[in-house]
Amino acid sequence: MGGVSQTAETAAATTAVLDGADDCNDTSLLDRPADRAAWDGGKRVLLAAPRGYCAGVDRAVVAVEKALDLYGAPVYVRKEIVHNKHVVRTLTERGAVFVEETDAVPEGAHLVFSAHGVSPAVRQAASARSLQTIDATCPLVTKVHKEAVRFAAQDARILLIGHTGHEEVEGTAGEAPEHITVVDSPEVADTIEVEDTGNLVWLSQTTLSVDETMETVRRLRARFPHLQDPPSDDICYATSNRQVAVKKIAPEADLVIVVGSANSSNSVRLAEVALDAGARAAHRVDNAGEVEDAWFEGVTTVGLTSGASVPEVLVQEVLALLAERGYGAVEEVTTAMEDLQFALPTDLRRDLKAATNTAGRRSLPVTPL
Repeated sequence: MGGVSQTAETAAATTAVLDGADDCNDTSLLDRPADRAAWDGGKRVLLAAPRGYCAGVDRAVVAVEKALDLYGAPVYVRKEIVHNKHVVRTLTERGAVFVEETDAVPEGAHLVFSAHGVSPAVRQAASARSLQTIDATCPLVTKVHKEAVRFAAQDARILLIGHTGHEEVEGTAGEAPEHITVVDSPEVADTIEVEDTGNLVWLSQTTLSVDETMETVRRLRARFPHLQDPPSDDICYATSNRQVAVKKIAPEADLVIVVGSANSSNSVRLAEVALDAGARAAHRVDNAGEVEDAWFEGVTTVGLTSGASVPEVLVQEVLALLAERGYGAVEEVTTAMEDLQFALPTDLRRDLKAATNTAGRRSLPVTPL
């Protein structure tokens, strides 16, 4: 496989379309006649749709691939471009260098900011080193950053619901640290102290469990009745859609397998949501090699899904493994259709256009004098 970008999601989902990256579809295992057979009570797979890559992840991965093509290796990336081991390993093999902080990047080099976003302090540190930055922050994360800036300008106190230490939370909180308090869980909502409850608003990380977030908000509002809602949902469409899909298959599943890395918040949440929705068991795996034999004892129906940073090839490998175990009947359960697309980062598009124009001029025929 030459890269990890996708040009159309297998089970696509949303309503808005913004200009940008394409989606990808590989349903080779679903095309077999056996997979379309009516279920007879035997072993089967319920394949959730939508699943896998979202628009923000696809944009970020393509940005690194295009940067490598255009500028050549190495291209540096702050943190993991997305939280998936396979993606990071594949891009590393192509010449991407993943670093923890900007001071590990040579002055003047190209640096990509990950899909999770960065704080103003990180941008300033990159500027101080004259780094040529490419901002691959998901536009839906950027939206939350802008909300934080706007509410801080109104001198509001902001309760940011999210996981302490997650890059997205660090980036958002860094927009207005003196105004923002992180609320890590519903339990924290019961004890958190806020100085000014008269001008109080909540925002959230984009990859949380919808149900847990609403429970956190419920508990906060019980203590702070004047708590304001964000102007629009902060949990992204892909996170929400994948949770709805897994809720649909979980009640019928003896086992749900979620493909996704351990540091992927939305992948971890999918396993939790599956259990809450009635699955007898749920396990998260990075790839087919992590699936364990013991999980299948007494299992007739397997539910399968993947997090928003997972390329479809990893799901197909799990499907192949399940087929070897006799779970050849595959029913795709679709709860939404996604077609949201994001444009590549502005500076990268500018440089790609300039390179294309230059190549075009060089290819023009020379007219003899």
